[in-house]
Amino acid sequence: MTVATDAPTSALFTAAVTLTPAQPEVHDLAFTATTQPCPWPKAYGGDPVAQAAAAAIRSVTDGKTLHSMHSYFLRPIDIGAEVRYEVEVLRDGRGYSTRQVRGFQNGKPVYVCLASFAAGEPGGTYAVELPGDVPSPEDLPSSADYLAQRSGGTMTETSKAYWSGGRGFDMRHVPGPVYLTVDGHREPHQAVWLRPFDSLRPVEGLTDAQRDQTALAYVCDYTILEPVLRVLGLAWADPGLVTASLDHAMWFHRPGPVDGWVLYTQEALAADRGRGLASGRLFGSDRTHLATVVQEGMIRDTHGAQQ
Repeated sequence: MTVATDAPTSALFTAAVTLTPAQPEVHDLAFTATTQPCPWPKAYGGDPVAQAAAAAIRSVTDGKTLHSMHSYFLRPIDIGAEVRYEVEVLRDGRGYSTRQVRGFQNGKPVYVCLASFAAGEPGGTYAVELPGDVPSPEDLPSSADYLAQRSGGTMTETSKAYWSGGRGFDMRHVPGPVYLTVDGHREPHQAVWLRPFDSLRPVEGLTDAQRDQTALAYVCDYTILEPVLRVLGLAWADPGLVTASLDHAMWFHRPGPVDGWVLYTQEALAADRGRGLASGRLFGSDRTHLATVVQEGMIRDTHGAQQ
């Protein structure tokens, strides 16, 4: 599959979360959406997370905002193919509403999540502070700059183009990427600066604030397992490395624009028996803590296991 990166654009993201209303078969509402191109055997995990978030958001019409999602990835999802999302209204209360979203492809369930919405009410405020010792994104190479003169592992020109500009967002790593080798120490934490390649486009059925929430849900899955890879000394291009998202939890603490630089700080929490667990925090351009992510993924090193 060819991933076009001649003019990197955030339109890849907005295309992913553009939903088409469908006739519900079982539950209250239904939508379809299409997964975006990538050079791997299966679709990117951020596609169903963001698409399900958009579907759940469009089912809540009383002003409540999405504050948490808990997801399971059930089967690999085909690339560039339609996924059908069925939304079930589990509860609509005065303060909170709950939705279940199931994704189907080829007649089989591929993804499921619970999403909770809150009306909001007065209360105390606290936010974790953005780390003060992280280099500015302008002082770091883009993925395209980093990869321009590098080759190795199982990296093809297609995967190189995808990492450089095919994901909708400019990504700059601290201390360095794990594309070809572990750039930096084998330590259980890293940070990634994120910014759309160009201004985010409007998405039908979503306000700009809701679109920005789905943008965080979309982009967070690209790198969340990387601190686990880093501490294990594994790189994406290592022969025999196979990864997959298993389950994913995300909490949205407060709104904030995503068009500027967002800092994503990440930490490996556990790795054993072919699985790794990592957490991440997303900070907006105004330094406020926007969201928190925890994900467990499969990390299978088939080449290392044979040695």
